[in-house]
Amino acid sequence: MGEQFVGAGWAFPMRVSASGGIALVTGEREIEEAMRLVLATAPGERPTRPEFGCAIHDMVFAPVNEETAGRIGYEVRTSLDRWEPRIDVEDVQVTADVEDAGVLYIDVRYRIRGTNNPRNLVFPFYVIPRHDEPGDDRRDAGERAAG
Repeated sequence: MGEQFVGAGWAFPMRVSASGGIALVTGEREIEEAMRLVLATAPGERPTRPEFGCAIHDMVFAPVNEETAGRIGYEVRTSLDRWEPRIDVEDVQVTADVEDAGVLYIDVRYRIRGTNNPRNLVFPFYVIPRHDEPGDDRRDAGERAAG
């Protein structure tokens, strides 16, 4: 596969290179950073390109369950298929962190087009859990303090 297909781009987050210019990334790293940029951008966030991004941000307050995981997986696959034409998304798995109920890990398995090199990208997604769930220590402590 030629480097022209993959190309080069500004590093994200934007930073200064050792020579004082804008840091650039190339090759597989450039594709990975472009994927992270798509997933980290909410549609409507960019005024000149309002459709750009991934709608997972609509689920920040959603419960951590299989329905939410399925919706996130769908949105990730749809947005990467649309906005990153240099890859083929093979699978998207969403799993909850066993130690932190507010973190979901999005594991994107993909292949750079024109290669036979399977790759994956793990993107953490943070949800804001409800605090009125039964057994929630913060809610119980607040009730004890108020009572």
